[in-house]
Amino acid sequence: MYRRPASVPRAPNPRSTAVAPSGEDGQPGMAWFRVKVIAPPMRVLITVSMAMLVMQMFEKLFMTGIALYVKVFNRKPGKVYKWEPLVQDEESSDAVFPVVLVQIPMYNEKEVYHLSIEAACKLSWPKHRLIVQVLDDSDEAIKELVRAECAKWAKKGVDIRYEVRSDRKGYKAGALKEGMKHNYVRRCEFVAIFDSDFQPDADFLVRIVPFLVYNPEISLVQSRWKFVNASKCLMTRMQEMSLNYHFTVEQQAGSSAFAFFGFNGTAGVWRITALNDSGGWNTRTTVEDMDLAVRACLKGWKFVYVGDVKVKSELPSNFAAYRFQQHRWSCGPANLFRKMAIEIIQNKKVSLLKRLHIIYNFFFLGKIVAHTLSLTFFCGLIPLSVLVPEISIPAWAMVYVPCLITIAKAIETPRSFHLVVIWVLFENAMSLHRFKAIITGLLEAKRANEWVVTQKRGDDHEVKAPRCANEDVESSLLVIDAPMRKPLRNIGKSPLTCEGSTWGDRVGAVLLSCGLYDVLVAKKRYFVYIFLQGIAFLVVGFDYVGVPAERSE
Repeated sequence: MYRRPASVPRAPNPRSTAVAPSGEDGQPGMAWFRVKVIAPPMRVLITVSMAMLVMQMFEKLFMTGIALYVKVFNRKPGKVYKWEPLVQDEESSDAVFPVVLVQIPMYNEKEVYHLSIEAACKLSWPKHRLIVQVLDDSDEAIKELVRAECAKWAKKGVDIRYEVRSDRKGYKAGALKEGMKHNYVRRCEFVAIFDSDFQPDADFLVRIVPFLVYNPEISLVQSRWKFVNASKCLMTRMQEMSLNYHFTVEQQAGSSAFAFFGFNGTAGVWRITALNDSGGWNTRTTVEDMDLAVRACLKGWKFVYVGDVKVKSELPSNFAAYRFQQHRWSCGPANLFRKMAIEIIQNKKVSLLKRLHIIYNFFFLGKIVAHTLSLTFFCGLIPLSVLVPEISIPAWAMVYVPCLITIAKAIETPRSFHLVVIWVLFENAMSLHRFKAIITGLLEAKRANEWVVTQKRGDDHEVKAPRCANEDVESSLLVIDAPMRKPLRNIGKSPLTCEGSTWGDRVGAVLLSCGLYDVLVAKKRYFVYIFLQGIAFLVVGFDYVGVPAERSE
């Protein structure tokens, strides 16, 4: 028998060997761990992210295409639905004008309470066909100011009703719901809603109400917001870019293609019979406006967006106020999706196409995927991929598709287009806060139904409320103490004490580390983007954005 010489080494069996570089302690090395443990799930996550990115791209192109069609072919609401001016004649007197209720909910709106009250009282509508209802949940000191303002307009002949509650149960939705219970509301056919900082022009009702009068299938007419303080600071410019896209594309496309969109909670007029038919105001989430809109849609009612009618309003210019607002706007829709998904799917009164639009386009892509993708892919997987040489991300997913989506959104605000890079970095940095809010809403965690009123400053409106001398703050790097329901106070120049800063600065530090690793080791050339995004997280994390909160003694 032939035997292998002892000096000839035995060939290794490929089936019995494993790629497991070991250290002196016999444990698998980092190379094996990276290849076998880290890289596979990262590839899966990147593939899923790229699929969602493509979904988002097609959704943006679809919505932008509809909005462009409406603009090019002049398919405005007045061309699609019947609209004629309401003309008063001698025989009918004021009867041709329906009775309209104007609701103004507020809570401690010291700086702006007078704005919406004055604008509502100056609406061009027969006095005997208009009721202004102020729903005040404020503290006693503020109530006195609001009550005096209402009394002033009552002396001028305006039918204005000042209503208060014993508690703030249900917050804004609770106030609106309680306001609809008064006997004088029974003779009203429509209800217009304005937040305390909104100032409709005198012809607002004249331009909006005819859509409801001549088209009985329409339940809601939504106008566009116009921002009086968009140029206040860089943060308000960023908000303007996001909200301009929301109104000119998302609301316009939803109205034109599906007769559905999310009610914005203010600057809109509802048909009261439709509001009641849909179950009225519900306090189960912090997005009572969206909740009502979805329920009304499932009842078969139609919505109309009228972008030519603009209502002046104020953007939050203090970052803490903006952060609380974004928590509510992100957490609320996710929580509502959790509560209504099955109901939407099982509904038989609306078409399958509209139900798919609500589930897939409105909720899944618009309220969940957009913020999740910004954080997990652009702020997570791309920076971390520099640590794993085995991972490669195609250029179309990193550059081309994101640029296409960004241009489609930013082009609606041409005056700020040069700020598009800063805007993207800011939105990505905010995605951390929004993602946490989404998870809170989906899981219905502790803060899911927390409502914090967005602070208004009132310093960019033409008419100002009286201010105390000690309320002016010059430094732009001061921060405030949370929560917003407590009096705001300056706590110095150390931003580390601000609630919510911890995670932002930590993510920023991780991104800067990834960028440095790319420069020194990986050589993937992602470092420019990673460094910029890391700096954006630090700026947001340390609250060096927006204007300072006002002092409060």
